[in-house]
Amino acid sequence: MEPVNSTEVSEFFLKGFSGYPALEHLLFPLCSAMYLVTLLGNTGIVAVSVLDARLHTPMYFFLGNLSILDICYTSTFVPLMLVHLLSAQKTISFLGCTLQMCLGLSTGSTECLLLTIMAYDRYLAICRPLRYPVLMSHRLCWLLAGAAWVFCLFMSVTETVIAMRLPFCGHRVVSHFGCEILAVLKLACGDTSISEVFLLVGAILLLPVPLAFICLSYTLILATTLRVPSAAGRRKAFSTCSAHLAVVMLYYGTVIFMYMKPKSKEARISDEVFTVLYAVVTPMLNPVIYSLRNKEVKEAARKVWGRIQTSR
Repeated sequence: MEPVNSTEVSEFFLKGFSGYPALEHLLFPLCSAMYLVTLLGNTGIVAVSVLDARLHTPMYFFLGNLSILDICYTSTFVPLMLVHLLSAQKTISFLGCTLQMCLGLSTGSTECLLLTIMAYDRYLAICRPLRYPVLMSHRLCWLLAGAAWVFCLFMSVTETVIAMRLPFCGHRVVSHFGCEILAVLKLACGDTSISEVFLLVGAILLLPVPLAFICLSYTLILATTLRVPSAAGRRKAFSTCSAHLAVVMLYYGTVIFMYMKPKSKEARISDEVFTVLYAVVTPMLNPVIYSLRNKEVKEAARKVWGRIQTSR
């Protein structure tokens, strides 16, 4: 069959979980509930971080950024996935596929860098407490967060343009519930080596390198914390960092499984299940983990809720 140039492709068919009707019926209520919790939980954290002056600190500034990222990331994939779980027609336009791919790559990549910045922030707060207000200034917070967003958007646009300019052949059925770049590349007829090199470089820059930096930061934090004479001080430090570490392990574990494993031309249902895990479950758990492990967030939430009730 003659390859079809990408400019002539009008739409893709997203296979998703169509081969597993029982799984589709199970996933719809589960994913709907998780998406709702993600929206409410992360919106709540952003609102509390903005409305309570006590939370106008670098830690909660970055936590608010993380919550915004989680909302954007899940909203890139989940609404269309929910529609397709109930529909027999699982299509997406070429433009829609391009936008979904780009936004998914951008928000997912930004989260990797933001988790690294949050580890650096905790390192400065615990290991350099006297100089922390100077080292982690308001200006630097905006600069670090802005650089992460802009750098990852640039990388994602580059990777998406290279991938979507490739010629596609045949059925154009994406063996995934969204336009995930690895799944789309399997449909390409042309030489995908350039795209694969960009993806590999991006994966190395955004996965093992930041993860090594995070591990180093928390090794230094642990060494400093163990030297704290006060048991209450040690508990506070561990409590503050344990939530972040839980999010890091969950997010990086699933993403590394997807992007650093050997590539296969065969589509596997396990790939989609793991994508659901880091695209739906992790953003839902982030506000739960941070809220349950953080007294300041819970107190601020009660204060904001009390203010809303009083205003009524």
